[in-house]
Amino acid sequence: MQIDLLTLFPGICEGLMSESMMKRACAQGFIQFKAWDIRQWATDKHRLTDDAPFGGGEGMVMKPEPIFSAVEALRTPESRVLYMSPGGTPLGHAVAQRLSIETHLILLCGHYEGVDQRVIDNLVDEEISIGDYVLTNGALAALVVVDAVVRLIPGVLGNSNSAAQDSFADGLLEFPQYTRPSEFRGWKIPDILLSGDHARIAAWRKEKSLEKTRRVRPDLLGLDESREI
Repeated sequence: MQIDLLTLFPGICEGLMSESMMKRACAQGFIQFKAWDIRQWATDKHRLTDDAPFGGGEGMVMKPEPIFSAVEALRTPESRVLYMSPGGTPLGHAVAQRLSIETHLILLCGHYEGVDQRVIDNLVDEEISIGDYVLTNGALAALVVVDAVVRLIPGVLGNSNSAAQDSFADGLLEFPQYTRPSEFRGWKIPDILLSGDHARIAAWRKEKSLEKTRRVRPDLLGLDESREI
């Protein structure tokens, strides 16, 4: 997968791409990643990428010209252009899975009051939100999307079963996990995890997943959060 990230702050992306899973995914050829500075497509002498909003109001709006030039320079017939926006489709496991089979993602990161609407109407394939809150700029949101998507590409995690056991993979929150030592400061792990009975362990994990989902995220089970469970 080719991933191009368009932002005013490419330096924000350097840490994620130089560490851990993402670094290995790049080194092993699962993805090719590049963060681009949108300013390089600005044509005026001051490299301006924003201006005051028509109609008045606070803040600044990112101009369409540099964004169109940037996307058109990078886009291929296989590209899918995503815009990071609190007004977009909520990022969930199903969305990450769908995006993980794409061959080229272009992620556009807004700043200030966002981008000119003509960018969204005529250039963007999909708006993506990582939650009901506002960030200073979209680069942070884009990196969350990249991480969620890349880890689902077959081979990236090494163990193909790892992603299948994640929270939301089966519509539930993940069961509790424990490791050595089996007793720490008087707290012991559940005896069943030492039983060696994999069928009973699987049943216990399923029960705990359901229990936590009912308590923390009843909406995932189609339950009314306002009533007792």
